[in-house]
Amino acid sequence: MNEATRLARDLVRLPSVNPMGRNLPEDITLEHRVTAYLDDFFRGLGVSYQRQSVAPKRDNIVARWDNPGARRTIVFEAHQDTVPTDNMTIDPFGGVIEGNRLFGRGACDIKGGMAAMLAAFARLVRDKPRGAASVIMACTVDEEHMFEGVQHLVKSGLKADMAIAAEPTDLNIVHAHKGAVRWHLTALGRSCHSSAPEKGSNAIYGMARLLAAIERYAGQLRQYRIDPLLGPATLSVGLIDGGASPNTVPDRCTIVIDRRLVRGEDPVEATSDLKRHLQKEAGDVAFEGPTSWMAKETLDPEGSEEVTALLGQAIDAVRGSHKVEAVPYGTDASTMAVAGIPSVVFGPGAIDKAHTADEWLPLDELEQAVEILYRFACAEPR
Repeated sequence: MNEATRLARDLVRLPSVNPMGRNLPEDITLEHRVTAYLDDFFRGLGVSYQRQSVAPKRDNIVARWDNPGARRTIVFEAHQDTVPTDNMTIDPFGGVIEGNRLFGRGACDIKGGMAAMLAAFARLVRDKPRGAASVIMACTVDEEHMFEGVQHLVKSGLKADMAIAAEPTDLNIVHAHKGAVRWHLTALGRSCHSSAPEKGSNAIYGMARLLAAIERYAGQLRQYRIDPLLGPATLSVGLIDGGASPNTVPDRCTIVIDRRLVRGEDPVEATSDLKRHLQKEAGDVAFEGPTSWMAKETLDPEGSEEVTALLGQAIDAVRGSHKVEAVPYGTDASTMAVAGIPSVVFGPGAIDKAHTADEWLPLDELEQAVEILYRFACAEPR
């Protein structure tokens, strides 16, 4: 078994589920088990590294290899957390290998990509190729929910000439993606006994009217707010919660809204725009919000031309060709880019296998990713 496959299997077998605000079992949640494994890995390589405490049991771990005479510094960045394991049809932490596939939660998103970066990083440390870039290997927390790890990373003073964020891209390059803002919105009512519902005001009925207005608004976004590269702005309601018991008229009903931003959109203005729409369309429904609890930048391709070209050359040397694409999802790359580090997204696996009931990673792509990342680090600056 090669080093990258062993690393990917080991990482999958270490649960690091992001609870995402839910009350999930402690024996599978948070990233501390993966962080401890990485601590041992970097110590074994003999490189300098540090842990950055983001929250209890949630540490970024950042290692560095400085190549004497290097003309640039690059960042390999991958997140340690995974989404929950609900409704999986395989052992989420088995790390089972069948043929060319590694199965388990995080195999595709993004422990396989992290393993490729770790293996390439280790090869650079051992080979010490002349002319290679100095490399920062950053393993962050909380990418799947609040992006707090990468925010802490850049606030710590991260400096580099370019960066690659690991996500499953089929070994192509993602140079642009949408941003996001997420809101809570609460319909307000008045509770009473359900035997006399006319004496109260049902917040769930009120939310139904708000939801109809939100659905109309989402349709308008898709029709009128379109980016030539990223496509339309979108909105989706993902969670709803309301009521205390069947025999009580509910006085509150809350939803969680996901709004995907295109270039030029501001999260604050997007919030205000939705509120104005609801005030106009919702009639006499009383509500609180929308209140933002997460905002994520778009990734703009401007400024990433060099990293895109150098990575593209490395991909072509291994695979013969590649694509440069824009995607609708968000990544840690945009936070690094806004901090002044030109960034793109790259990794083995396909995004349509991420978060699935039988998540898996093709191992041949994992091996190719290691070689591509190594060649990228060794490429001459343009």
